[in-house]
Amino acid sequence: MTPHAAAPLPYAEFDGRPATEDDLRRAAFFGYGHFTAMQVRSGRVRGLELHLERLDSANRELFELPLDGGRVREWIRHALHSGGASDASVRVHGLRPPGAAATTVMVTVRGSVRMSPEPVSLMSVPYARTAPHLKRAGDFGQTYYGELARRAGFDDALLTLPDGAVTEGAITNIGFWDGVSVVWPQAPALLGVTMALLERELPGAGVRSVRRTVPKDGLGAYRSAFVTNSQGMAPVARIDGTDFTVDEELMRRLATAYEAAPWDTV
Repeated sequence: MTPHAAAPLPYAEFDGRPATEDDLRRAAFFGYGHFTAMQVRSGRVRGLELHLERLDSANRELFELPLDGGRVREWIRHALHSGGASDASVRVHGLRPPGAAATTVMVTVRGSVRMSPEPVSLMSVPYARTAPHLKRAGDFGQTYYGELARRAGFDDALLTLPDGAVTEGAITNIGFWDGVSVVWPQAPALLGVTMALLERELPGAGVRSVRRTVPKDGLGAYRSAFVTNSQGMAPVARIDGTDFTVDEELMRRLATAYEAAPWDTV
């Protein structure tokens, strides 16, 4: 039997087969779809069931079609094997090009990444994503405001509603610490898998977790803040002109809660 030769990363498959130029061209020119992003370690993922539920729910909303989690899991496993990666950054995209009767699933495999633990600074911007509960690629506003924030000397953007309520980071969820509870903004936003896992696990770690409206002009009421996404979490040092305490103990407690979430084998 011929030994398996890993494909060079980054690597992509469509419906379990290596991507062709036509596949990639259709995906590049047809952006209507959804995706989820995950970090794989030793062939395992935290919150895999949440990723699969997200994909199925979004597929039903956008295309009125279910997306079988078992099949998606097989395609992720196959792409990891073909890419020769047990540690990787994986994205699963649900697409339905014009005229197609079924959803096409694109799985991409790249080298693993981890969010830097260094404190970040955020610039608030007046922007709310369309259908923010859906995770999708190519959102112009997020990229535009994120770039403006970096030009202004910040690390990224913080999205806010017209009334000034905080919603989410450009590519993150944000949480605040008032000394008693972790407070997540009660506002239209994407429920990230890392945030969902923290909400589930924090009570078991003895940390109260609540959702509450967070007005931009009330940020001074919070001692600390942090951001999360599929790559990890980091403390927030500043939002606009408001400084926050980088609370190492809080970050340790968040990490302990997150690490309590079980790993799922792909």
